[in-house]
Amino acid sequence: MQTARDVLTPDALAMLQAIENAGSFAAAARELGVVPSALTYRVRQIEDALDVLLYDRSSRQAKLTAAGTELLREGGRLLSEIDAVANRVKRVATGWESQLTLAIDGIIARATVMELCESFFTLGAPTRIKLRDETLSGTLEALTSGQADLALGVVLEPSTSAGIQGKPLGSVSFVYAVAPHHPLAAAPEPLTDELLLHHRAVAVADSSQRGNGLTFGLLGGQDVFTVADMAAKLDAQLRGLGGGFLPECMAQGYVEAGHLVVKKTERPQRVVRVSYAWRAAAPRGQGRALQWWLKQLESPATRAALLDQRHNR
Repeated sequence: MQTARDVLTPDALAMLQAIENAGSFAAAARELGVVPSALTYRVRQIEDALDVLLYDRSSRQAKLTAAGTELLREGGRLLSEIDAVANRVKRVATGWESQLTLAIDGIIARATVMELCESFFTLGAPTRIKLRDETLSGTLEALTSGQADLALGVVLEPSTSAGIQGKPLGSVSFVYAVAPHHPLAAAPEPLTDELLLHHRAVAVADSSQRGNGLTFGLLGGQDVFTVADMAAKLDAQLRGLGGGFLPECMAQGYVEAGHLVVKKTERPQRVVRVSYAWRAAAPRGQGRALQWWLKQLESPATRAALLDQRHNR
């Protein structure tokens, strides 16, 4: 009888992903260029080796069982690890990473990131740059899970995973802001939690793929309008769709122009100390692309510009 090691090959894991993406064995078979019975047979082999059922046979579609869902999730992680190994091998051979992925938190000025990318591309390096938009705990998770090589705008805690290195990027002050036509704009200060509870809050969704993620400034039972990123949050608050905390540097220009009103709340002003982080170097050292980015981040002016959202306007 075949063992788990015999059947859980990269091809088998990729096959399971193909079935999930296609939605059925028949559709996956067409994409892979095989007959459906061949896929069914291979799935049976995996099930026999693991002694579990991966698919609910009572459904006409390829509906995963709980065990199948877990295998698909872990299989995706293993395939990513295989890709990571291949990338590390190439890096050792050339000194340049084949790809460098940056996880960029929503509080980071995208215009500054683009200027840094522009400078990097003038090097003519063979490294491809990939940017990932992340929010809250999802930014650090992208790094610790191996999906990113460098993370900008993370909050590092003492419990941060081993093998992660980081340095301070700076501090970000948040202010509570609403549109001039919002009911809270004329409310007496400081705004109490009881008052805020009766008005919709605008929040950015945590991009973490694990757990429930983080939330800040929200009250239990409060109506919440959740958006994808900080730009959408700012837009929603400018339209008067709700109130919420914004980075002071992001709100400042709109406050000066009369498009936002900053209100004091009973809660103390929130100041977040953020960092940039990367995974510890392998025995052969860091890739040349990561070295270049870390060198740019040694500049106080660069770090300040990354936290200055006014640079995006």
